[in-house]
Amino acid sequence: MTAQNETTASSVTAAQRLTAAPNEQNDPYLIISSDCHAGLPTEEYRPYLDSRFHREFDEFLAGRDRRREEMTRLGVRNEAFADRWFSDNEQGLRGGWDAVQRLKELDGDGVAGEVVFPDADAVDSRTAAPFGVGLGLSGDQDPDLGMAGAQAHNRWLAEFVGQNPERHCGVALLPVTGEVDRVVAEIHRAKESGLGALMIPSMWVDRAPYHDRRYDPVWAAAAETAMPLVTHSGAAPRHEYGEHLGIYVSEVTWWPARPLWFLLWSGVFERHPGLKFGVAESGCWWLPNLLWFMDRLYLGAHGGKKLSPFAELKRPPSEYLDRQLFVCATNTKRRELAQRYEIGVDNILWGSDFPHPEGTWPNTREWLKNTFHDIPVNETRRMLGLAAAEVFGFDTAKLAPIARRIGPTPAELGQPEDQLAVEASWARSREVGRHWLTEHDFPVLGVDR
Repeated sequence: MTAQNETTASSVTAAQRLTAAPNEQNDPYLIISSDCHAGLPTEEYRPYLDSRFHREFDEFLAGRDRRREEMTRLGVRNEAFADRWFSDNEQGLRGGWDAVQRLKELDGDGVAGEVVFPDADAVDSRTAAPFGVGLGLSGDQDPDLGMAGAQAHNRWLAEFVGQNPERHCGVALLPVTGEVDRVVAEIHRAKESGLGALMIPSMWVDRAPYHDRRYDPVWAAAAETAMPLVTHSGAAPRHEYGEHLGIYVSEVTWWPARPLWFLLWSGVFERHPGLKFGVAESGCWWLPNLLWFMDRLYLGAHGGKKLSPFAELKRPPSEYLDRQLFVCATNTKRRELAQRYEIGVDNILWGSDFPHPEGTWPNTREWLKNTFHDIPVNETRRMLGLAAAEVFGFDTAKLAPIARRIGPTPAELGQPEDQLAVEASWARSREVGRHWLTEHDFPVLGVDR
């Protein structure tokens, strides 16, 4: 049995343990969205911001109209779409900061739990965290302002998710490129406040890249507190693109993925085996080829023979992926599901992206039916919620009654009762799995395939 087949088998076993019984084919799904968003209307962050930064905050607020005009000019903001979006969804969008409305929207989508990133408004940026440290969190921000803005959002978010803690995992903003002692202190403060994960910049700009040992205390603190690190799409060198929006769109998922190979090849996951790391809202279509390429390099493929050994790693990259990495694969596509045995079923965490227009809300149930209709139920349970519960520490016992009340059933997703036939239809894909680790593709280490 290959490593990937072993992973798949263990996933099925875990799914059977976490569901009430294997024969309850039509039990509602316990769905956890690994990518949702919340944030106050920007001006309302003032009470959560240290008063010594209020003057700078006023200047930041004063520049909102200018920034919105610039977004429109560059094509990032479509004015006609924006007007229609806010008009059609006015009440539901209040769920971005109103806890009561939020539960109504989650229930309507069948989502029992969620991982909460910043920036509820992805159209006009009306809910941007102070000083642009939400999804635009990057190493090019002033360290003091960056930490102040992050802490203001984190304080509010802790209050927000604390109203219904069993249903939310709040993601603290962490300007990791600042002073290490302050960063570590914010990790512990965020944990004590009830937040459950950490969003780090996908771009460090002119600051030390993530292979630098100066960050080791940060990685150690994240592992100690059991707070997964996550990057999220958003930050990118937009000044380089001019008015050519296609360049930005082509690269926007590459930037949050980039820290993965910096952390992996520098041995961070080997030195900190308790550290979890994920990439959010960047798809997972890019991962199979990257994994194939990295595994072969490590295992001694012909194209890498002239390179020195990768001493920082003690195992192939795919083993670190299965042990410590995950992808918050928002709006998981059919093409990506077809590659799930290469990526690893347990490594794909579905997300709705609520309340962003590029997400599945408010039509999540229909979207799930169109996407998962022929996926085995046990694998669907993992990708739609159970894997996320393990990564982000959700209490499935507390979520179970909610899931029974609101969750769609396999039948409602169009999944047939004859699961043996469904399993059989995917048998060949499952058997092939990570083909580059099989004797067929790599019979002798060093043979290029």
